[in-house]
Amino acid sequence: MFFLKKIFFILFILFQCFSSDINAQDEFRFINNYQKKQQISFKLINNLIVIPLEINGKKLSFILDSGVSKTILFNITKNDSIGLNNVEKVELLGLGNGESVNALLSKNNKVSVKNLVNYNETLYVILKDYFDLSSKMGITIHGILGYDLLKNFIVKINYKHKKIEFYNPKKYKYRKCKKCEVFPLQFYRKKPYINVQLQLDTDNKELVDVKLLIDSGGSDAIWLFEDTNEKIKTPKLFFNDILGEGLSGPILGKRSRISKIKLKSFELENPTVSFLDSLSTSNARKFKGRNGSIGAGILKRFVVWFDYPNKQITLKKNGSFTKDFNYNMSGLDIVYSGKQLVRQEKLTRNIDGYNQNVRTNNSVSFITSFSYRFRPSFKIKHVVPESPAAKAGLLKDDVILKINGIPSHSFTLSKINQIFQERDQKKIRILVDRNGQKIKFEFRLEKKV
Repeated sequence: MFFLKKIFFILFILFQCFSSDINAQDEFRFINNYQKKQQISFKLINNLIVIPLEINGKKLSFILDSGVSKTILFNITKNDSIGLNNVEKVELLGLGNGESVNALLSKNNKVSVKNLVNYNETLYVILKDYFDLSSKMGITIHGILGYDLLKNFIVKINYKHKKIEFYNPKKYKYRKCKKCEVFPLQFYRKKPYINVQLQLDTDNKELVDVKLLIDSGGSDAIWLFEDTNEKIKTPKLFFNDILGEGLSGPILGKRSRISKIKLKSFELENPTVSFLDSLSTSNARKFKGRNGSIGAGILKRFVVWFDYPNKQITLKKNGSFTKDFNYNMSGLDIVYSGKQLVRQEKLTRNIDGYNQNVRTNNSVSFITSFSYRFRPSFKIKHVVPESPAAKAGLLKDDVILKINGIPSHSFTLSKINQIFQERDQKKIRILVDRNGQKIKFEFRLEKKV
């Protein structure tokens, strides 16, 4: 799905910028040393885990991303007014086209997730939100964190119930689980890697051994790098898609499927896969053994235990295990574009009596009242060339008013993206506002792979 791949690439670009250690950090720990576990609820948006945390007493929303080694803050507004400690200016390289950008390095900050706290967290603050991640998620996202929060605990993630449990590894005992599979983790620059097997096409039953980054901050299922293994090649059936966005504009790649991914006894059929060009992923290829990434499109099908202290991960399949791997079949990248004032009507009726202060004699009275509320607004960020939406005539910056007759403000951004994944040949009717003119469009979703 275009939107989800975009989010993945944004996070990928960000964590590549901070691969080196600048200062040793303190650690997250339980406020009460005797505490055995801490449970928190999270929001699951487009497969990504959004958790609440506090930075120096300010409540914020962060994405929990096992693919990043640093805590990164990139969406600060005047209303946030976060007090940052020990700040110095730095320049960062690697964003999009490689140009340096201004940022802040802030040390000795208090970061807490309920009763988990780090009194000496180092933050990297990007002063300009280049990628506007909040508009792509539909809610305000202030940053991402990963390794620092995960490294000292056994972390159980239940995607179905949207709960995370942090356990003290010294007091935690694994229960016997015949339906679980345990995998060793290899770490490179504080990022976890797992060995799995892929069946790349239906004609050849050979299983190819690959090493993939485990990335809970990547909402796609699988990324593969073609030139890291002579057997990893784009299948014959694929289509060009927009895989992400850099400073200089959208980044293109190939979208396809493979026959199977095998994680010991767990086999997932026909997962979607994105093939990225070598230029876009040059930083990611510095770990020579890496063949790609396994994202939340896979992880969400399991209950997952991240166990960094013991360098292992445990998987147990959940109710989503057998669901199909879908993607955006419209070619539209829809983003949140603020709030609009919406007028709502309320019609009251009274027969043979009184209606408020209006008297009627043996008649039916109607009084219409109006209320105004701010509702979410959505617009088109990109249209994939030659896609069903492009052929129908939809354009960048069209504001979505209705989808299949339902006002767009009735949806969340996640729900809109779900509609575009539902089934091949589903009819989509869209009403848009284009420079003040209301225009209707109609097309059918098209399954290409």
